[in-house]
Amino acid sequence: MAKTFPALDERLTAFILEQPIYFVGSAPLAADGHVNLSPKGLDTLRVLGPHRVAYLDLTGSGNETSAHLAENGRITLMFCAFSGRPKILRLYGRGRTLLPGDGDWESLYSAFPEHAGTRQMIDVEIHRIQTSCGFGVPEGELQPRPTLTEWSERKGPEGLERYWAEKNAVSLDGLTTPLGKR
Repeated sequence: MAKTFPALDERLTAFILEQPIYFVGSAPLAADGHVNLSPKGLDTLRVLGPHRVAYLDLTGSGNETSAHLAENGRITLMFCAFSGRPKILRLYGRGRTLLPGDGDWESLYSAFPEHAGTRQMIDVEIHRIQTSCGFGVPEGELQPRPTLTEWSERKGPEGLERYWAEKNAVSLDGLTTPLGKR
């Protein structure tokens, strides 16, 4: 049974921080546009308040979330318990992309550990917090992979900049991302 909450409390915050993986969903306004769902991990998320979270967005093969946020701001984050009591937590909100050099970047970035390949940060104002049972989510132990970090380190800063310009500047639906406006 779904239950809504007025804010992130200590219990919900602890649940969020215990999860080794979370999922980010976004979509363009166009009815024929691609809905995006991305898995995230590697200690990249911080709870900033009862209605606010932010995560470091590491380099990926596309940049759909950032393009969708630039167009319409809609975003959902989902956390699932893969061990312990079953639970799913969804955070519905409005997000924005921050790039290094943006006004809030330094103050928010200082809350995170260093990650090779950090391309941007997503800042989310939450307007709905909802849990559901999670009875159908399998149990399992999740282990982090070093692959993205190693790949990013091999590319180096200049290689990452070239990759972002080539692969992360425009979405699947032709929407320009903040990286594409640099």
